[in-house]
Amino acid sequence: MSTDLPRKPLGIKSYGTIPHLPGSRMGPGDHKCHEGQARIATAKPRDRHDVIIVQEKVDGSNVGVARIDGGIYPLTRAGYLASTSPYEQHWRFGEWVYENQHRFLAALKDGERFCGEWLMQAHGTRYNLQHEPFVIFDLMVGADRRIYDELIQRTSIGDFITPKLLHRGSPLGIEKAMRLLNVHGFHGALDPVEGAVWRVERNEQISPNRSERRWVVDFLVKYVRPDKVDGTYLPEVSGQPAIFNWKPR
Repeated sequence: MSTDLPRKPLGIKSYGTIPHLPGSRMGPGDHKCHEGQARIATAKPRDRHDVIIVQEKVDGSNVGVARIDGGIYPLTRAGYLASTSPYEQHWRFGEWVYENQHRFLAALKDGERFCGEWLMQAHGTRYNLQHEPFVIFDLMVGADRRIYDELIQRTSIGDFITPKLLHRGSPLGIEKAMRLLNVHGFHGALDPVEGAVWRVERNEQISPNRSERRWVVDFLVKYVRPDKVDGTYLPEVSGQPAIFNWKPR
């Protein structure tokens, strides 16, 4: 890693926020999605060109891994180098990324980044992890997301983990999504699973004669169960020692 690289290599946040569906538990700084987005994701598509993808929402620390000028850089959600974080879980994330950088170099092109959840430390959900602690939910360039199929193809190159796919196709109601998750979901949650993320992709027209189309990620929305308490296991909230779902060897 270059010693003269800025502490915020991308110059932007690694990841923003996803708006909430109606009834979802919101925290400080969160916001609701537009009612039209909620309708498309959960009830009625605009037309046959909408596809709705629903995945389990895992609960950890939002982090990223960027490839810049051929190098791999572990990032916090705010876009800073993980090594500059005051939290052990982020230092450990950085160490883990460099131990696995050959996998990231194989999967990422220059300027791209994986964004995901680092499940080393319990935040609001404890896990009995049956897989590695990094779960990747987006492939991004700048503020743009790559479509789900490309995300899956790239993560498969490095044999990475992605959130459990619950549904793909027509809109999916919140109640049905939560029934599909059952209580503990598919990633080893010991507490009730946090919720789900809806990814709406669209086959949009790119030529005047309508003959050319391309798939794009239109928007994301999420649902968090109303009784979820953010960060309940974090020492600064609980007043107790940290709980680790995974510890390095």
